[in-house]
Order: sequence, then C-alpha cells, then structure tokens
Amino acid sequence: MSSRTNRRQFLAAATVVAAATTAGGLFGAGGARAVPRTRSYTPDWDSVDRHPPAPEWFRDAKFGIYLHWGAFGVPAYESEWYPRQMYIEDSAANKHHVATYGPPSAWPYRNFIDGGRDLAGNTVQFAPKLKSAGGNFDPEEWVQLFVDAGARFAGPVAEHHDGFSMWDSKVSEWNSVTKGPKLDLLRLFTEAIRAKGLKLLVAMHHAYHFNGFFDHVPAQTDPSLKKLYGQLSPAEENQLWYDKLKEVIDRARPDILWQDFKLDAVDEKQRLNFLAYYYNQAEAWGKEVVATYKDGMSDRGQVFDYERGGPGDLTAPYWLTDDSISSSSWCYTEGIGYYSIKQMLHSFLDRVSKNGNMLLNVAPKADGTIPQAQKDILLGIGDYLKRFGESVYSTRAWTAYGEGPTKMGGGSFTNPTAGTAQDIRFTRNKANTALYATVLGWPGSSLTIGTLNSDRIDLASLRSVKLLDDKAGHYITLSKPVQAETGLKVSLPAAAPFQAHAYVLKLEFSGQIPGLRPLRGAVAFPDSGYRGPAAVLAVGDYDGQQLELAGLGPRSLSSLRLAPGYQVTGYSGDDFTGTSWTFTTDLPDMRGTGGNNKVASLRVQFAPSSYFRITNVTDGLALDSGGDVASGSDLKQWSWDNSPNLHWQVVEVGGGYYKLVNRANGMVADGWGAAADGSTARQAAWNSGSNQQWRITHRGDGRYSIANRTTGLVLDGGGNMPSGSVTKQWTYDGSTNLVWTLTAL
Repeated sequence: MSSRTNRRQFLAAATVVAAATTAGGLFGAGGARAVPRTRSYTPDWDSVDRHPPAPEWFRDAKFGIYLHWGAFGVPAYESEWYPRQMYIEDSAANKHHVATYGPPSAWPYRNFIDGGRDLAGNTVQFAPKLKSAGGNFDPEEWVQLFVDAGARFAGPVAEHHDGFSMWDSKVSEWNSVTKGPKLDLLRLFTEAIRAKGLKLLVAMHHAYHFNGFFDHVPAQTDPSLKKLYGQLSPAEENQLWYDKLKEVIDRARPDILWQDFKLDAVDEKQRLNFLAYYYNQAEAWGKEVVATYKDGMSDRGQVFDYERGGPGDLTAPYWLTDDSISSSSWCYTEGIGYYSIKQMLHSFLDRVSKNGNMLLNVAPKADGTIPQAQKDILLGIGDYLKRFGESVYSTRAWTAYGEGPTKMGGGSFTNPTAGTAQDIRFTRNKANTALYATVLGWPGSSLTIGTLNSDRIDLASLRSVKLLDDKAGHYITLSKPVQAETGLKVSLPAAAPFQAHAYVLKLEFSGQIPGLRPLRGAVAFPDSGYRGPAAVLAVGDYDGQQLELAGLGPRSLSSLRLAPGYQVTGYSGDDFTGTSWTFTTDLPDMRGTGGNNKVASLRVQFAPSSYFRITNVTDGLALDSGGDVASGSDLKQWSWDNSPNLHWQVVEVGGGYYKLVNRANGMVADGWGAAADGSTARQAAWNSGSNQQWRITHRGDGRYSIANRTTGLVLDGGGNMPSGSVTKQWTYDGSTNLVWTLTAL
C-alpha cells in the first residue's frame, strides 16, 4: 500500500456533485433509491479512505451468514483447498484424487466443473438442481434458515480461489450459467436474500486465484484453461480481477463486498479502481456500503476482517470476523466436525462486546442440502437471539468489554471458546442509558460484577436491575444491588428461572451510564462529567480521522479519564500540530484547560515520571535488573518484592518507541543486536541506539508485547520459569510467554 498523507475530516473535503440517478441493475435496486450524490471518489487512497467504513446499519446488524459452496466441494474431501492440494504430489488430497478419479494429469480439476466419471464409473460434477426441477437445492429455504438463525445480512461466496464464477459472467466462460449447474446462482441468492429483507453480502476470494492457488498446475497452452488456472499475464489477471468485481457490483448491488486475503498482491491501481467504482455506484444507488479486507487496504475507509478470531480486547475502529460452523473445513467434507452451539454463541457475544460483527460460514453439500447438524447450530443461535436480542442488535460496545477467567480472541485463527458462569460481557444501548451484562452461564443466587466496583464507577444514578426473561420484552425485576470495593453485588433467583446458554442483566440509569475509570490508557468523553459515548484509547497516536473511528467526534473532547501511570497530549491540529496540551490527571470538565472542544488529535502515552512493574503473564515474575550490576548484564525475572530492581520507567523516545529505565541502576533494557530467537535481553547505559528502543503493543486485556527496534523480537519470559531466570527475546506468536502487564506503582 502506498503511503498516505494525513487526512482532514471527510465532510469538509467531500466533493459535491450534481444529483445523479441510475436505472435498476440486472438484479433490481434491492429497495435502494436514487438520491442526490454528496460524495465522489477518485482512485487514490486519500479519497477512498474518506469513505465511512462501517455505517449505522452494519453496526446494528451484528450477525451475518455466508456459505462456501461450489465445485471445490464436490470431492467432499479434506477442505475447500482441494483444487490446489490435488496437484501437490503425495499430499493427502493428491493420493485421494489418484485413488478415486485418477492422476490429475488425466483427471484435472476442470472435470468437477465440466463433468466426468470417477474410477468407479460414477458421474461427478458440480451440478445442483433446484427443488422445482426435482433436485435438492432451494435458495428460499436456505435464506429462511438464515433468518431463523437471527442473521441480518447474508450471501454467497460468489467466487472462491478456484476461479469459478457463480454468475452469468461475460468476462469468464468459467461460470455457473455456461457450465456446471447452468444456473445464475448469485442472482438466485440475491433475490431470495432481498425478499426476506436481509442485507446482501457477496464474498470474493479471487485475489489468491492467480497469486498462488494453482501454482502446482502444469503450464497450460489453451487460453481458456490459462484463465481457469490463473496463468494469464499479470496485467490480464489484474484486469480480470477488477472486471469480475465490477460485474458483481453492477449485477447484485451488494451491501457488503467481502474479500479474502492476498489483496496486497493485486495491482494497487486496480484495488483503487475497484474501491472508487464501488463507492461511487453506492452513492448513485443511495446506499451505504461496506468493503472488507484482510490485507492490502486500510481501516480508515474499509472494515478489517479477522479470520476465525477477533481482538483480545475492545478495539476500534469497528471490525468484522469471519468464522466457520466447522472446526475442520469451510466447505462440506465427509466426516466434517462442528463447534458446539455454546462455543459459537459465546464467541459471538464476546466479539460484539469488543466492537465487532460476526460473519458465520455454513457448508452445504454439493447437491444443495444443508446437514441437520449445521441447521441445529444456526437455530440454537437464533433461539438465543429471538429471546435476548435486545442485548445484541443495535447495541454498542461499552468502555470495558467484560470480565472473567475465559480469554477469547487475541488475533486471527483463534478457536471459538465457550465461557463460564464467571464470565461477563458488556454491551449498551445506543442512547447510553442502559448497560447489559451478559453472563455466560447461570452464576447461582448471587453475582458480583467486579468491573462495577466503587473505585471505578459511581452508580448513584442506577435506577433498576432486571433479568431478561425467557420471552423477548419481558423482565424479572431484581432487588436493589449493593456496590462495594469488590464490585456490584446482585441477588438472583435461587435457581435459573429458565434454560439458556447465557443470561442477561439490564442495568438502567436515570440519565446516561456513568463514566468508567480505565485500568490502562485513557477514556475520552464528548460531554463534561464523563458523559456521552466514550472513546476507549490504548497507548498510541490518534489523528483526527482515527479519533472519529474510535468514536470521538471532531474537536468534541470535553472530559477525560486516565489510568494510573498514563498521560494524554492533545493537539489543536488533526495531525499532531498546533497548540498542545498535556493532561496527567482526570478532568471532569476541560473548560479552563484550554483544550475543551479544541483537541483535534492526541497521543496516549505512558507517563515518563511513573514507575511500573512489568510482569510476565505466564510465570507471573517481574522484569528484574539485578540491581548494581555491570553494563551488559542479563535481564532476569524475579518474584515481586517491591525492590527498586523491579521498578521501570517507560519513557517515549520518538517514533512510537520507548526506553525502559531501571530505578535501581539507571540502565535501560537492551536487545544487544542479536536477532536469533532465544537471544538474551541485557541492560546498558542509555546511548540512544535502536537496540535500546522498544515498541510496546497492547494485545488485549492489559497485556503488552515489548518488541526491540533492532532485533524485531519481543521480550520472552520463557514459560513457567523459576525466580532468577534470564529474560530472552523471541519472534511474537501470541504466546503468553511473550506478553507482559504494566502496573503503575
């Protein structure tokens, strides 16, 4: 991605153009109406990144469903990557293919599209038939299932890595109308989804098609087969990538255009052409649309998607995860495994509490049937949402996502996890007057919500606490709870009044939810008195647009709460220029500070005068200098005893890097230039070298990785180590050995 300049607020720079209307597309307008265009986009990052990435309807929707279904699923073996793996000699898919169909040289992947016979004489082809034609495929039944599951948006994978288009493409003959089922599958899904009032998602995986998926297929001479196997020239492939997207946009008018990985390998010019075209078309349709990405784009104008995962903490800007109902494959395979309803539901609730949506994949059989086990999971989620949906739909993340022993997320490729009765996830209504506390199991006759303790929040305005009943809109009123230093103590019925995978408390306030004191970083409010929807800000730099994406409007900062050991520097310019103000304490009303409603960008930093205990998450030991030792001595770890050997200042040195200064000897942590996993971290007198500079990255739940600027490695506790063990460095991989908590002293 090319570098970008700092952006001004979008509305001030938006180009106003003449009113435009457009005729309905091939699939109809889908309820959209032509409106005067207020924006136009040009194919450059400065323009497309001004597109509002996550419109209100998307943040309200929370839950969507899509499906991996196509020719790649006909073998029903291993995974949706079968078309690639079958060409890799001695792989499991290759051995299966040779035994079932013959060698790929004689029985190539295209036979699953065009049709062929396996070694047993059975006809093999992706050719589902509609129920109306005597088959098993009924798109209306599928969509009704998605509605019953509680989805608010849905759609198909219109093209996977294999390059087979599920619409009547004019730019590729390898499509579902010309070949295979002889059906315009995208059109059928579009009509069925819109008929049920859902938003339409179209998923495209074709960036990887010509960037590695078929790299084991022999070179082809036939021009059509070159197209199928991604062997055209780079210019032709990049143009085809764009042309397919343009067809999908014009035909389906998707509300969400979702794309899989490897966009960073697509020509940048074509990526920008796509974004500008999609956004300009949406303006002409009068629709707010969403473009997602995993790489190659920006969260300023697009929505980042975590594959099979999500962040470990509340994260802005608004994000999405795509996950699968299956633990083993994205498409149907024989012997496919499934997650439980509780795993999928609890993970979904966790993701919503952290400012995200979930897109859940189902895996139909090639003939168009959805296995009952998958239906049961979807209907189980739907049953919960039917009863308790007010705590999910149209809610917003609160200042804290939740509490409890079960940690979920932390990045992509983290498994869905079921919580316990000690785990709580928070959401709030958009009016910011009701807080929902969802308990991931029945806690018994009483519950203490530790986050709501008297040191962190003033609950004088709490009006009532209710338990959401088994029927939507019905409540069980609870007795007045008691707030203490340990939390808010709520009395509940002696036994669960009904069965559910999670139970929801609704806390209603006479006015807005009071502001919560953060445990790390800062919380910024648009109104004085810590009122209004809060922007939760971890350590880092926030220009004007990033503050808006975090939830704070332009120049609206009116009150501020700081965690112990942190400070905020605000700037009058939205790119860290102009007049600056440094805030080191809570400010319930910023009038009189000079910064009230004037801060356009800000930096959240560790306060340089504070000392911190730096504790490894795995072994619980604190980073230790050893005291009066020689320069070059190893850094160690020690059981906490409040010795100055274990006290560290975290002082910014520029560029987002910090030096870690020990209180006992004044030396700093030093990576020592060795870039091998397992190399020892040392200490020396400050010399401003990059080997003494560290980037501190919040990994969720108050956990940080600490990466050396020279080595690129992070501080490593090494596991469950004894006191006195050496602190090493390692490539970051998400292990708790590599994350640390920083506690102000």
